[in-house]
Amino acid sequence: MDVASGITIVTTPSFGAFSSDPWDAAREENLDLRRSRVAGPLSSAQLAAELATAVAVIVGVDQLDRAAIESAPNLAVIGKHGVGVDNIDLAAAAERDITVVLTPGANTSAVADMTLALLLAGARRLLDADRSLRAGLWEKFSGPALEGRTLGLLGFGRIGQAVARRAAGFDCEIVAFDPVVPAEVFGRAGVRAVGWDDVISGSDFLSLHLPLLPGGGAVLTGAEFARMKPGVGIVNTARGGLIEEAALVAALEAGTVGFAALDAFASEPLDADSPLRLAPRTLLTPHAAAFTDLANARMGTMVVRDIARVLRGEAPQHPVQ
Repeated sequence: MDVASGITIVTTPSFGAFSSDPWDAAREENLDLRRSRVAGPLSSAQLAAELATAVAVIVGVDQLDRAAIESAPNLAVIGKHGVGVDNIDLAAAAERDITVVLTPGANTSAVADMTLALLLAGARRLLDADRSLRAGLWEKFSGPALEGRTLGLLGFGRIGQAVARRAAGFDCEIVAFDPVVPAEVFGRAGVRAVGWDDVISGSDFLSLHLPLLPGGGAVLTGAEFARMKPGVGIVNTARGGLIEEAALVAALEAGTVGFAALDAFASEPLDADSPLRLAPRTLLTPHAAAFTDLANARMGTMVVRDIARVLRGEAPQHPVQ
């Protein structure tokens, strides 16, 4: 297919927002790149309206379901600006022989950095201290030290491993659960592989780095919160659907969870009436862990190059397996 003959729609506002590299790459590849008329995240119906004539699309967390895919007769390739593809109906894409590509590793450092920032801010109650000081007070807030404590990682892929490298400098014990990662990977990282029950019940801090599988539900529910150490800190820079939010709010209100620092939510943008907004000891950020200039340049450029490859009839470097 002639790349210049079709339109590539960009639905995610973060594409090329902090770096011109992705746009430069699109010009080099002769891609006709256009932003969607509506700012994302887009619903299925909104995507259907945008993709009527598109040969390619670059999405963030937009709902690219079967209906949206079937409404795009010319669609040849879907590019994920990131790595989580739970918002894309992969079966519907496969039935149409539509290639799906993603950007593995592009935002690893950014998300790992954000994970540590949220962990430290939650543990040391930085938001409480800031708000108190601005209110004219001079209060001292105490929180748990990382030193000597156990950090549990739920998932030990690229980002989990990057978090472990950073957290090692804080002299905490690091354990991880990931049944698909080889034992030697844990060994090289100096991280102890443990079972699900052990990481849930034995960690002082828990950080989520798991994918949200199609049809999968929350992995942290009321049952898990009941088995955690009192005062455990929860960090989520993965997917909001991994946590049963009502159960988390209840655990925060009961004091069994010490803090929750969340960058991902089951519904995004976070609902205005979400109980998380009023829950105690929470730090909430708008799914922004990947928002650095370097990650933005890498993700956008990688997805552009792969879309161009597919449209030229070449094999992409980073297809969804």
